[in-house]
This record gives sequence, C-alpha cells and structure tokens, in this order.
Amino acid sequence: MIAGYQSGSTVYELGDQFGIERRTVSSILHRHGVSMRRRGLSPDQVDDAIQLYNLGWTLARVGQHLGVDHVTVLNMLRERGIPTRDTHGRPRFEAGGAR
Repeated sequence: MIAGYQSGSTVYELGDQFGIERRTVSSILHRHGVSMRRRGLSPDQVDDAIQLYNLGWTLARVGQHLGVDHVTVLNMLRERGIPTRDTHGRPRFEAGGAR
C-alpha cells in the first residue's frame, strides 16, 4: 500500500484495490509516517466539476471522478459562486439568504 501511494496511486484507488475506505488508507499511511500529498483541483478540473455538476452529477460522483473528496468539490463550487443542490436535488439556500 505504501509503495503504491508513493508511486502515485490515490487513497481512493488504494481503497478500491484493498477493499477498504480511503480514510482507512490515510490512517495506515499516517501510522507509517508516509508524507501525504495535498490534492486540490486545477482550474481546468474545477471547470470540469462545474460542467458535470450542472449536468446533474452529485458532488460525490464528481469527486470520485476527479479523485477528490466531495467536500473538495463543494468548496470549489462555492468559491466559484455556483449554486448547489440539497440531497434531493433542490436548490440549496445559503444561511442568511432569502428563499
């Protein structure tokens, strides 16, 4: 697992390979002192995320497609001012905003 991560595999790919959650992979790597990569999204990937999200993909599906957590996708969409949906596909209203 460590060699795979150090060779460029993501925690998501390793989780799939070993049949465990990506958080478990991260935990194991941390326990063994492996330096973790911080993977954000490039501007082109954010553009792709926006396009896929606007096509109806969920944050989780977009994140999985791009190899990042759904929260990373959510944060990038918010930074770009893209309105998000709730889990039922309805527009989400930000705190303090009018309905």
